[in-house]
Amino acid sequence: MLGTDVSTIKKKLIVRNTRHEDIEGIIKMNKLGFGNEAIAFKREHFESQLKIFPEGQICIEYDGVIVGSCSSIIVNFDEYGEDHSFDEIADEGFIRNHNPAGKNLYGIEVVVHPEYRQMKIGRRLYEARRKICKKFNLESILFGGRLPNYHKYGDQISADEYTNEVINRNLYDPVLTFQLMNGFKLHKVMANYLPDDHASLKYATLMEWRNPEYVPVITEKYKRALPIRISAIQYPMKAIQSFKDFASQSEYYIDASSKVRSDFVVFPELFTIQLLSFIKKTAPNKQVREVAAYTKDYLQLFSEMAIRYSINIIAGSQFVIEKGSLYNVAYLFHRNGRIDEQYKLHISQDERKWWGTQAGNGVKVFDTDCGKVSILIGYDIQFPELARIAVNQGTQLIFIPFTAQDQQANLRIRCCARARAIENQVATITAGTVGNLTHVYHMNTNYAQSGIFMPIDYGSTDDGIIGEAAVNTETMVIGEVDLEAIRQNRLIGTVTPLKDRRDDLYQVKSLGEQLSFVNS
Repeated sequence: MLGTDVSTIKKKLIVRNTRHEDIEGIIKMNKLGFGNEAIAFKREHFESQLKIFPEGQICIEYDGVIVGSCSSIIVNFDEYGEDHSFDEIADEGFIRNHNPAGKNLYGIEVVVHPEYRQMKIGRRLYEARRKICKKFNLESILFGGRLPNYHKYGDQISADEYTNEVINRNLYDPVLTFQLMNGFKLHKVMANYLPDDHASLKYATLMEWRNPEYVPVITEKYKRALPIRISAIQYPMKAIQSFKDFASQSEYYIDASSKVRSDFVVFPELFTIQLLSFIKKTAPNKQVREVAAYTKDYLQLFSEMAIRYSINIIAGSQFVIEKGSLYNVAYLFHRNGRIDEQYKLHISQDERKWWGTQAGNGVKVFDTDCGKVSILIGYDIQFPELARIAVNQGTQLIFIPFTAQDQQANLRIRCCARARAIENQVATITAGTVGNLTHVYHMNTNYAQSGIFMPIDYGSTDDGIIGEAAVNTETMVIGEVDLEAIRQNRLIGTVTPLKDRRDDLYQVKSLGEQLSFVNS
């Protein structure tokens, strides 16, 4: 149903296990990434790694090109000690010493293509390693990190002094600084770690990240937490001069959300109306069609930012024209490059009267790297049937981009979002606009109090509010939703409305079908 062709915009970024056919591309990338062929793995190393521990070898493919890769091995680190060399612990890169019964994941190589180093490729590789660590219930991740800038200071200070200066942010090292920013801790500096690493003067840092979900094998009854971090943007509608200004304002919030490592960032419904700041139309139906003309630019912008900042973006909603008709469409830009859309299903009187907006059909449930999610745009959250349909299909998070012109309209959204969270035992997230475009003809005022809500029960906060913005303030609400807590609440909550509902009285049969009622 989507009217704009996104085939030229979509660029897939895929994090996956390395395959044999990737080896040649990885070898070429490694030569560029390291700048030193002597320390890069060769084909025989990769073939051995894939044969022995395929689950530990990861690559990132962007638009068909390998742009990053990492290799790992499982060991019992105690058997090697803190004064090991690379060849000892990595079996010279062949990993024939891989121990499936070991307690530690040891990283033996990470490389990012130089032309793609502003796209959070390294962070994604580290996240992939964390997932491996958790999957195999390993105690920690360790590795010997290079010090590629140390050769500039080796005749002035010791390697220990150099690492302390980097830790204190007095010096910059591209590898160590990045590892510290990604939650790894320094154990010690190791000498003679990698003989051919001349830039590091053969030194390396022993780094470790401890798995917070590690369960000793004697512990059997344990459920892992599955926290999802979310940023809801209470977006300011203020005058801008160009689409570039809109892009800059949007990127500010995406960058801020990425810095706190949010998995999702949510913008409000039709926040793209801000573009009317520089569109000189006065008739409402013509105004919104001018905004719709920027749909391709909008798609390009948020698709690129989702990949570059490694964050899933619910980019509010945008007007789309299809076969002459106007629709209000919400987009989900996945951090791997995929784009999904949800049409607004219920159109208010003002939207029909002034803009001629048409209704879409069907609630969608989207698979993401953080579970199943749905989007209900503004007015749609006031219809409980839609949330129930989505939850029946597995939705765990419902995002609600909205716009409201006064306190009453905002409270309707807020109260319904909280009700949907309680009755469906699901998390709901609202994001609204604030501020006013006073120079634009016939624009509504904006009023919002955005928030992140959970069922009210002991497994959540006392009032079910994970986070909530101050009223009518330009801000960003950040909160964590634990998917495991939602699952537990549905099973053993104080009340369990999903289990206790009377299907003999009312029932959602399948996705897209309306509720059927049984007369008593």
